[in-house]
Amino acid sequence: MAIDFTLTSYQRRLQRIAREFATEILAPLVRAADEDPDPQKAFQAVKGAYVESYKLGFATGFIPKKYGGGGVSNVDLQIVVEELCAVDPGFATILLVNGLALMPLVWFGSEQQKQKWLVPATGDPRGEYLAGWTVSEPPGSPGGTANFDGAAPWPAGIGLTAIHDRKNGEYVLNGRKFWPVNAGGWDLKGADTNVCIVRTEPQAEGSRGLSAIIVPRGTPGICYEQPISKSGHRICQNNSVVFSDCRVPEENAFAVGNGDLVVNKAFTWSGPVAAIASVAVARSAYEFALAWAKKYTGGGDRPIINHQIVAYTLAEVAMKVEAGRAFAWKAAHYHDLHNADGHAIGPMAKVFCSEMLFTAVFQAMKVVGVNALDRSHPLERYLREASVFPLYDAGNIGMQMRKICAVMAEPDFDPRAIASSRATPFGKKAPPPEIQAVGRNLKRQA
Repeated sequence: MAIDFTLTSYQRRLQRIAREFATEILAPLVRAADEDPDPQKAFQAVKGAYVESYKLGFATGFIPKKYGGGGVSNVDLQIVVEELCAVDPGFATILLVNGLALMPLVWFGSEQQKQKWLVPATGDPRGEYLAGWTVSEPPGSPGGTANFDGAAPWPAGIGLTAIHDRKNGEYVLNGRKFWPVNAGGWDLKGADTNVCIVRTEPQAEGSRGLSAIIVPRGTPGICYEQPISKSGHRICQNNSVVFSDCRVPEENAFAVGNGDLVVNKAFTWSGPVAAIASVAVARSAYEFALAWAKKYTGGGDRPIINHQIVAYTLAEVAMKVEAGRAFAWKAAHYHDLHNADGHAIGPMAKVFCSEMLFTAVFQAMKVVGVNALDRSHPLERYLREASVFPLYDAGNIGMQMRKICAVMAEPDFDPRAIASSRATPFGKKAPPPEIQAVGRNLKRQA
């Protein structure tokens, strides 16, 4: 049994490059961008850093080498993401949403589609390429994103329709999306590509009626509205997008009738990524509070680290960071073994780490005391960032917990499979009705 957490020379090099980029190029931009009241200007303020990260391969490193990407493993990706998110998780989200959008093409697209869309994504000479993962539905929509795979009758789940106009060889899109990252692009005229989850069979349930479709920049019939102003992750752009008789060539569609599988696998792939991002923010909060406790006396005769309650609190935070990192790495390793099909462990890592994060940051703030509220220090921002993680990337209550339960409910699920890194099958079907009902009720309560 080979369990070894020692980084390879390649991984140490990745870590060094990512850390240098994050501290030397990204960090000087973060405070001003975070405080800019205009979310689009905040997004544009880090464009130069994005270009540099693209040149380093961080924006498309997860794409296979065959299509110009870095072909990095899920475990290697963990190394980079932790260093970026320790400085700003919103910026890292801009990069990683390229993965949510483009990895579905790797898994489900035809070879022709991969060559057409992935090669330009990895070979942009400007270094500005953006892909949007355009899934989430607006508040008040008939079904809501969390119930994307809900049973008929419609309305349930995805409301953006794509009606096949066979005569003209096109799909006609009508509806609205809300919250997608990168969708509006640097100039609010669209990302280079938007990978949209659409309803191609309006009356079919979510496990049969959904598909994915690629909408390139410049397609008529789309309006990208001013980005949403958020409390956390302010540097990444979240859009409201309106589709009005938007016509897209039929060859841009993939996973027709299997859009539910696309959504499930994409948010499974991102589970360990969100987990290590949570660890990174907790790490930064811990390191700041530890340094503070070693020099701040609070009017006493020695630094507060010498008081048992302070030392114990910091020790608890340190344990959370180390446990979270181990879980995130384990989930990433599992994904490397099973082609990102860890439909239980991926969400488990995301939920566990994102739920521990808020408590960890608040514990760090209690060590620092009222000074933690001073915005010249970073802890207030870390708390805002911590509030984002349980709610985004297929929110813990709305989607991720429900998927874990669906895997566990499978008749042949082996509760010891994850421990031994064996496959945990996840089939094409909606979760059991009672689990759907619980998910809906919890979402309403939230």
